[in-house]
Amino acid sequence: MALDQATLGFLAGMTEAAGPDAKPLWELSPAEARAAGGGLKDLYGPGPEMLRIEDHTLAGFDGGSFRVRVHVPVESPSAVILYLHGGGWVLEDIDGFDTLGRQLAQKSGAAVVLAEYRKAPEHPFPTPVEDSWTALHWTETNLKQIAGARVPLYIGGDSAGGNLAAVTALRARDNGGPELAGQILVYPVTDADFTRASYLEPENQSFLTAEFMNWFWGHYLPAPEDRLHPEASPLRAQSLAGLPPALVITAEHDVLRDEGEAYAARLREAGVPVEHHRWPGQMHAFFSMVNVLPASAEVMELIAGKVKAGSLAN
Repeated sequence: MALDQATLGFLAGMTEAAGPDAKPLWELSPAEARAAGGGLKDLYGPGPEMLRIEDHTLAGFDGGSFRVRVHVPVESPSAVILYLHGGGWVLEDIDGFDTLGRQLAQKSGAAVVLAEYRKAPEHPFPTPVEDSWTALHWTETNLKQIAGARVPLYIGGDSAGGNLAAVTALRARDNGGPELAGQILVYPVTDADFTRASYLEPENQSFLTAEFMNWFWGHYLPAPEDRLHPEASPLRAQSLAGLPPALVITAEHDVLRDEGEAYAARLREAGVPVEHHRWPGQMHAFFSMVNVLPASAEVMELIAGKVKAGSLAN
């Protein structure tokens, strides 16, 4: 199956807006790439109103700091979701994911905490991992203040955020908590193997190409041998047993498709309840294109329904 018409139209519009002389993002510096992609958030719209929104600054493990934003949709949320945004550990921020966070909160009835972990190359591995771990502990400690009660706590993320969510869930297992009700992994980075079939298929080289993914890894963890660490490539963890139930979403035409599906398979083999969906006709990053790509709304409904039902995996 090819990319669907909505995606093809979006890509054509992006190409036209960039102009004929635009360089690929992986030929830019991180600062240039951030500036080039900054306009995408204007496409998403403001998102639904929340009962309240709170911004907090958390102290990092190294004396630095980072932001979290709490979206509370109703007086008594049924759950809390810590959501870690995508962007290859280099791009994006919680402002660019604010509409997604609002929609997820409104549709699921859960409070959503967006964490703006610090980015590479200024803050390479392990800083994003440590910030995600700090954000999880802060969220767990403040469950009652956020939701009014000790409600179930989920962790989720897309792309590099999916990587950080998976790694943080592993760390929580190995440290005896915080207790997680489930993990939501949307086309997660789980390995640094560029030889998988999904990396080589020409039809997958659209929004995220093999060259662009290599650029991201180069800023996050420049030495290839260091990428084998399970807190960088969770697929390489010795065991995935004892992890919380997982909802795994992959995109048909995504260089990360195969490693995300390999992670879902390993979770299932380890006895973890898993529900996996490969979304047809979609490219990488489609979920974050809220109010732009119809498939984003489909996945939003799926995730929200699972959280509302209190079970990520059937």
